[in-house]
Amino acid sequence: MSFITKRGLSTLIPPKVASPNAIGSSPNAVRMQKVVSFYEKLPRGPAPEIKPKGLLQRYQNRYMGKKASPAPLLHAIVVLAAIGYAQNYYFHLRHHKNNAH
Repeated sequence: MSFITKRGLSTLIPPKVASPNAIGSSPNAVRMQKVVSFYEKLPRGPAPEIKPKGLLQRYQNRYMGKKASPAPLLHAIVVLAAIGYAQNYYFHLRHHKNNAH
């Protein structure tokens, strides 16, 4: 038999209507029971609050969490000013130190 003939015959043969595992019960009922048992195992209620672990997580929890504040903006300005002064000192101001004579 050629492939084409086999292919033509395979469409005439009906698929298995019931598998031996599902005889005596509805396959949808078995599937639904699996879904229900999965959801029964899930925890109920609100999720526990996650404790911050690292320095960055503690900072975010303190200033950007439930009680958000403008403090991070002020901190960023202070850090940038300190970096700017350190650069000015390194590249310019250190040459003028103790040159008052």
